Amino acid sequence: MTIDDQLLKLVDKMSRERRTTRSAFIRHALEAEIRHQHLRDEETRHAQGYARHPVALGEFDVWLSDQDWGTQ
Repeated sequence: MTIDDQLLKLVDKMSRERRTTRSAFIRHALEAEIRHQHLRDEETRHAQGYARHPVALGEFDVWLSDQDWGTQ
């Protein structure tokens, strides 16, 4: 893996500040990016689904009326 010298210096600095190793820091960063990408993919799929099948007027009225919104 090739990493720009300036980026590697920042990684090393942040690793020291977090009292972890360079490998652990990079592993954590990669895992976080994979989780974020998965979330973005899910949000895109949901948006596409609602675009294909929009919510009908009144579709959630029963559900909304059954909720306790803590407004007593």
